[in-house]
Amino acid sequence: MYRTLKIENKNRVATIALNRPEARNAMSAQLMREMIACAGRMSAMRDVDVVIVRGSGVCFSAGADLKDASRWRNGELPFEQRREIASLGYRMARAWEEVPQVTIAAIEGYAIGGGLALAAALDWRVIAEDAFVSLPEIALGIPLTWGTLPRLVNLVGPARAKRLSILCERIPAGEALAMGLVDYAAPKGKALATARAVAKQVLALPRNSVRMTKESVNAYAGIGAHASSHMAHDQIQLAAASAEARSAREAFAARPKARAPAPSRKATSAARSPARGRR
Repeated sequence: MYRTLKIENKNRVATIALNRPEARNAMSAQLMREMIACAGRMSAMRDVDVVIVRGSGVCFSAGADLKDASRWRNGELPFEQRREIASLGYRMARAWEEVPQVTIAAIEGYAIGGGLALAAALDWRVIAEDAFVSLPEIALGIPLTWGTLPRLVNLVGPARAKRLSILCERIPAGEALAMGLVDYAAPKGKALATARAVAKQVLALPRNSVRMTKESVNAYAGIGAHASSHMAHDQIQLAAASAEARSAREAFAARPKARAPAPSRKATSAARSPARGRR
């Protein structure tokens, strides 16, 4: 049914794997369309109460696919078609934010750019102790979109949201946990197992009360979010077409594959608390 996703459904927990390991699960237009469709499918499933999203291979996701010509070299397409393509990330993140079940990201390796944007749209994030996250969009000459900025402000506050989105730093697991960007830490290779342990806690609770509470929290947290993000796909088209943005993308694409920085002693200590959140 899907070319870029793998789905497992067992004991009221569905696990969605972003399945482009050869491209580090980079988000092509096809993957995002399939994720939008998958969110609708999950929402309609009565036998699923928790959905875990993970990456196949070595990482969660390397972010937007810079080699996807349909997204970055589509100047000959009609304007409305280019707008539709540019809006895919926003629509995907919003579709997953609105899934009624509890949603959890299981992050191994790294979640970069659009990968972190997707994870931020889910309810909780589990990160392996040797993983890192990063938002390199501004370094590529484009603003951070997909409705991610309001979500970052809700998670970490305005100052840290500016730091994450403007400075494009790599944030190791321990620091991400300490600032509230992620919710649980896990040993290397155990992010999925920890996410399943959290899912088990959710399954022990009355499902209707869980869903009503999620809806109420999201309704309050999302006040004004659409107003600040609804034109983001036009912003990204404008910015991405600039010479500086094209040059930055080409330079980024030529860099070696991302590797996790060696965690500091402090970060490693903070990360070694499987299934333990900051709240």
